[in-house]
Amino acid sequence: MPSVRSFVAVCLLGLLSIAVRADEGMWLFNQPPRELLKDRYGFDLTDAWLAKAQRASIRFNNGASGSFVSPDGLCVTNHHVGADSLQKLSTKEKNFYQDGFYAKSRDQELKCPDLELNVLDSIEEVTKEIQGAVEASMSAQEADLARRAIIAKLTKESLAKTGLRSDVVTLYNGGQYHLYRYKKYTDVRLVMAPEHAIAFFGGDTDNFEYPRYDLDICFFRVYEDGKPAKTPNYFAWSKTGPAEGDLVFVSGHPGTTNRLETFELLRHRRDFVLPYTLRLLRHREALLRQFAEKGPTQQRLAEEDLYSVANSRKALTGQYQGLLDPAILKTKQSMEAPLRATWERTGKDLGGKTNPWDRISASLENRARYETLYYLLERGDAFDSRLFRIARTLVRAADELPKDDGKRLPEFKSAGLESLKFQLFSPAPLSRELERMKLAGSLSLVAEVLSAEEPRVLKALAGASPAKRAAALVDGSKLNDVSERRRLFDGGKKAIDESTDPMIVLARLVDADARAVREKWDQDQEVSKQAFADITRLMFAQKGNDVPPDATFTLRLAYGVVKGYEEDGRKLPFTTTLGGAFERAEELNNREPFNMPKRWLDGRSKLDLKTPFNFVSTADTIGGNSGSPVLNRQGELVGINFDRNRHGLVRNFVYTEEQARHVSVHSRAVLEALRSLYDANELILELTGK
Repeated sequence: MPSVRSFVAVCLLGLLSIAVRADEGMWLFNQPPRELLKDRYGFDLTDAWLAKAQRASIRFNNGASGSFVSPDGLCVTNHHVGADSLQKLSTKEKNFYQDGFYAKSRDQELKCPDLELNVLDSIEEVTKEIQGAVEASMSAQEADLARRAIIAKLTKESLAKTGLRSDVVTLYNGGQYHLYRYKKYTDVRLVMAPEHAIAFFGGDTDNFEYPRYDLDICFFRVYEDGKPAKTPNYFAWSKTGPAEGDLVFVSGHPGTTNRLETFELLRHRRDFVLPYTLRLLRHREALLRQFAEKGPTQQRLAEEDLYSVANSRKALTGQYQGLLDPAILKTKQSMEAPLRATWERTGKDLGGKTNPWDRISASLENRARYETLYYLLERGDAFDSRLFRIARTLVRAADELPKDDGKRLPEFKSAGLESLKFQLFSPAPLSRELERMKLAGSLSLVAEVLSAEEPRVLKALAGASPAKRAAALVDGSKLNDVSERRRLFDGGKKAIDESTDPMIVLARLVDADARAVREKWDQDQEVSKQAFADITRLMFAQKGNDVPPDATFTLRLAYGVVKGYEEDGRKLPFTTTLGGAFERAEELNNREPFNMPKRWLDGRSKLDLKTPFNFVSTADTIGGNSGSPVLNRQGELVGINFDRNRHGLVRNFVYTEEQARHVSVHSRAVLEALRSLYDANELILELTGK
């Protein structure tokens, strides 16, 4: 394996030679890279192509992407995206996560308990309205409240006018604001999922590696009024898939990148945020693995959480290793220099404010005094429990909902209230055994981080050990009952204040401390937003607006070329094959996680083993792009994105295409598996018409 330094050096070469434009960019659909595509690839990105791609792309609100692939609401994403629903639909008798599922007819499709899908309808820029609400004379607290009020007003008016979910999205860390309107689907049903062993073949060992051999797919269908939704905008399924050298597009919802952060923000991420988060993830991963080893029931209960935690741990480790190389931060510092020099010459023209980089640094210094408490108390790292999250939502709803919309915490504003209630009243089953383990572990962690004698720790533990405190909280709570949640929600503050449910009591107990630290956080974020607005104006003045904003889990368009790469003197092809998966399994004696499902072993002779399985391209993707459709020039679906290789882990900070690749399932592999192994003729007919 090449060193982190070697592939970071490659990243920096690409960064420094930006004049030769690489396939960089997670582009806004209302600010697409038309000229770049025309100049580099001779491709005309038309309004019609974009409009169809926008309305055929789906945001999975559990943090990923997908797309429509038929006019009757059929959609595809990754198995690991569908894992949460697969687990919630499973029982002791039927483990859909491990064994897979296929509904041969629509009446067999299983309704997911709490899966919400969003389809982007329109985008409206509202930068002027939001920035205009903040006056120079305001304190950070006043500015935060003013900004919160105008956002609530805009989203509430949009919801009333259109009936669509309406979210204001912060771009360029506060430099721009766009209003996104979404068509929302909450009746989502499971259609098909393969076995976990082939969806995640190679497991954690091969995660973020290439070559790969994963059928990481999952099909759902959206319904309206009890019938399959009509979705005329969908991607036709390519029966040939991509060839080497093809231009491809990824239309998805990348989560978070940090390419436009300042030098000081990246250094803070290296020195505090990532080390803290990695410590948290390793702690949770160890607990989940220990829990899963207790037996098959515990393994089933822990599977989805364990995958998510392990995947995050590995991704963030790659990011951390990248930031440990001084070259990345040094390069970031040198890239800031021209903008800082411009500020020194023209800053007085922007109202005589102090240097925006210095303002951001000052907010970071202030944040360092309470940031750990923010993560533990407000983000809830100290209370890793679904029951606690339900309790906190109920306690805060009782306080927030009586307020005017503009004065509420953002998560309780009118425009998002239905989505909040959809999750709050989810009938998804809840394991008290898993809840006890997770909560006890997080209570132990908070004592470890803050010390056992810290007042907030003493308050949370209430004189008991973490294990005993967790057992009392979980076993004594009635919040697993949806009707009890509704009673408390509808009863408002009186019902909450009178409740003796131990989880409600805990949420009330820690709420004042959590709110206090959140208020500090929000004020420092406001300082940064105003500073970034000034930096963005300078950046646009120098470079124009052809610099895409950092990812924000909103719809973006990326593009690139299908091609392999060289590693350790070995040329890796752009695609693997079905036959290669069997060879990989045999090479490792079919031991887990390289064990093929019985269906695959028994059906090997039925498969065309030369069929392309997974492929790679240079398109710019990140976490959140999981499940994104990969499209050809004609707008046909040629693949389903599911991962990056390890060289792409530093793409959070810098883009490179020398070795960094995203990895996708080939459209031909899906059809071959459905036809030869899963007897899924109905599904093939819907996908291809043949």
